[in-house]
Amino acid sequence: MTPTAIKLSKSDNVLHLNYADQAFQLSAEYLRVMSPSAEVRGHSPDQAQLQVGKKFVKLTGVETVGHYAIKLIFDDGHDSGIYTWDYLYDLCANQNDHWQAYLQALDNAQKSRDPHESVVQIMG
Repeated sequence: MTPTAIKLSKSDNVLHLNYADQAFQLSAEYLRVMSPSAEVRGHSPDQAQLQVGKKFVKLTGVETVGHYAIKLIFDDGHDSGIYTWDYLYDLCANQNDHWQAYLQALDNAQKSRDPHESVVQIMG
């Protein structure tokens, strides 16, 4: 589904996406950790790299890619993800499920969203 409008709000660090009958807001952190790039997803599921410490990442730019996608530019240097219209809509429509799965993966790996925090599990 193709958005009718896309707006980057740098002050809120949010990407606003409007569709014919719906509007969504996606945070920079969410978009960064869900990047469809090979750097994040790998070339197969077993090559995926859990993104940690991205809580404060900023969106610095949005570029169109043909008539089918956008490329997002982040302040951590990441700019290789091509977000197709279908993928963006999935991120919008299933945001809660994707986010909860990400938080569970962080917990399972004993990692943190905060780049200034370490998680230590004490075995007793």
